[in-house]
Amino acid sequence: MGVAFIFPGQGSQSVGMGKDLAENFAVARQVFEEVDEAVGHKLSSIIWDGPEETLKLTENTQPALMAVSLAVMKVLEAEHGFSLKDSVQYVAGHSLGEYSALAAAGAFSLSDTARLLKIRGQAMQKAVPVGQGGMAALLGVDVATAQKIAELSAGDDLCQVANDNCPGQVVISGSKAAIERSVDIAKENGAKRAVILPVSAPFHSVMMQPAAEAMEEALGTVTISAPVVPVICNVTAEPETDPDVIRENLVKQVTGTVRWRESMDWLAGQDVMEHYEVGAGKVLRGLARQINRGFKVAPIGSSEDLKSAAAALNL
Repeated sequence: MGVAFIFPGQGSQSVGMGKDLAENFAVARQVFEEVDEAVGHKLSSIIWDGPEETLKLTENTQPALMAVSLAVMKVLEAEHGFSLKDSVQYVAGHSLGEYSALAAAGAFSLSDTARLLKIRGQAMQKAVPVGQGGMAALLGVDVATAQKIAELSAGDDLCQVANDNCPGQVVISGSKAAIERSVDIAKENGAKRAVILPVSAPFHSVMMQPAAEAMEEALGTVTISAPVVPVICNVTAEPETDPDVIRENLVKQVTGTVRWRESMDWLAGQDVMEHYEVGAGKVLRGLARQINRGFKVAPIGSSEDLKSAAAALNL
């Protein structure tokens, strides 16, 4: 049975995440210090002390979650002699988590990843004026039905599938009017519920095209190395190691669907059933249970988690 490391995305953040790592391990502290320097302000203070509203700003959330994930990786390596290449077959990350996965696998430097995610967060926020876009979670439908609901809701506006998270949970994204219409249309088309999400922009939709262009420019300025293990890309749900293809896929990811269910199904098809959720929260663990009951997912986000994971990985 194979092993995968999976990295969380937006929604997994909480004030105080990663603090015990920084207090207990110098290598973790160094990660947060390097990220602070890369983004040009004391992001670590916001991560550990809040306020929550500031941490929830997209340009802060994205590098913050990556910092916690990479702090975990550095402690595993420094304290337990962990080698990603020797212990793990694949890495994957949900939306911004794909950047964390790539950094963990050596494709990006830590500083470049932090800068890219700050730019990504700012560009995604600026792409659509606040109040003009939105997202809704459709519960109890498959992705084909969600696609139909998105098309019916769009009318003359824009609406599309943004996240295929797990069976029975698909997120759509688009104009505010289309998302508001989707609540009733979803119920008429078999959804148990449609929940408008508290987000400030229509992420992973064509309305994010200005952000995709900003990321294409930003990604063109950094070196991408071949990752030491393949990264399952959000937009293809398939493994990739070619730096040029990774760059292209990260640009497409801004406007494209996060194909998380398919990514996890692909891993199951390779008999990669043992997963570790590296960083904050347990969102991906919950999704994994919905996707395949055979998945075993352990969180690694705290000092205690690290001890358990090190034992499980025979480090």
